[in-house]
Amino acid sequence: MIARPDPVDERDVGDQRVVALGGGHGLAASLSALRRITTQLTGVVTVADNGGSSGRLRDELGGLPPGDLRMALAALCGDDEWGRTWADVLQHRFASSGPLDNHAVGNLLIAAIWDIFGDHVKGLDLVGELLGAQGRVLPMAAVPLDIEADVHLVEAPDRLTVVRGQVQVAAVDGQVISVRLVPEDPPAVPEVVEAVQHAEWVTIGPGSWFTSVMPTLLVPQLRDALLTTRARRALVLNLPGEDSETEGLSPTDHLEVLAAHAPELGLDAVIADPSVVDDAGHLRRAAAALGATLHVAQVGRDPDSDQHDAARLAAAFAAVMRQA
Repeated sequence: MIARPDPVDERDVGDQRVVALGGGHGLAASLSALRRITTQLTGVVTVADNGGSSGRLRDELGGLPPGDLRMALAALCGDDEWGRTWADVLQHRFASSGPLDNHAVGNLLIAAIWDIFGDHVKGLDLVGELLGAQGRVLPMAAVPLDIEADVHLVEAPDRLTVVRGQVQVAAVDGQVISVRLVPEDPPAVPEVVEAVQHAEWVTIGPGSWFTSVMPTLLVPQLRDALLTTRARRALVLNLPGEDSETEGLSPTDHLEVLAAHAPELGLDAVIADPSVVDDAGHLRRAAAALGATLHVAQVGRDPDSDQHDAARLAAAFAAVMRQA
């Protein structure tokens, strides 16, 4: 019998209210780190996935794609036996020659609970309670979204081509110039707006820049909350090779993409691994243009890794929060 874990104690940065924005592996990395330094943590997840198990469930059942939400919940599971066991259960995928092939258990669990209760937030809270999750997971919008991008394709570099779908944009052979949401004015989840308004810190990234990070800045009610909140804002830049969507773009280019999609959004801190800093002065000036201080700290598992180390990223977040 697996013992249920005791509640987590308060952490050494004052147990601040933190909201983390993003999706996929990038948001999971941030949540895995942040749960080590605060118990008042909310993950706000992009809901535009149209591929794999999530895409199939979205097409069949018509609800939100559960995959990135599942990954966020798994990241909030504790490091004890209870947490590790439930994280493994959530992430387990079936392998068969039938319709269950490649479905994740967590996706099916979340979809089933939504089907029973008809409430995305209540369903996710119930799953989090079952897991003993050290934080809360919310979808950024109340309806499933599509991502639409303007792209300079390799085969047609002289004109912009519109590409639609998160999977399609992520895999496109060309340079993504800008992205938008379909529908353009989706309703934000009220609990998300409230969490951002009452947060002390909001973190953005890392992750797929055009299909996970930028979409969180494009939901109008959420963007308005980000602009008016008194929370400080920290951006985490990707590790080398982490994001194929922005291959060839420098860290400074990443900041310029963010500024182009959310020109009124200021930052307080930019966290960068040394492996991505080829010109510290240039990157520091680009961060300063957004109102931010550059913090260079090793957050990867090793100098050549494209995977974040939870303990190192937690230390970087804690250092930024202490210095604010």
